Amino acid sequence: MIRKVRWMWVTSGVIAAMTLTSAEGVAADKSKVNQATRRVERGAKQIGEGQIGPGFKEMFAGIGHTIVEGAKFSGANIQEFFSGKK
Repeated sequence: MIRKVRWMWVTSGVIAAMTLTSAEGVAADKSKVNQATRRVERGAKQIGEGQIGPGFKEMFAGIGHTIVEGAKFSGANIQEFFSGKK
């Protein structure tokens, strides 16, 4: 019984991953996600340069923005997939 449930979760996870990573007609704007990711990188570089306080502030703000923008991007991709837009 446990194996059957596990395979059901694995199968649904694989299908979800394939759906999200399919590159057909990616019309959603990924620039905001990339911008937030660069903010994390800037914060990490500041920490490496010895600017610990501002670096952590920049890095954690970037992480938060990356999560939010990534969720918006994923939602837009899922909506486009199910609506049939390309």
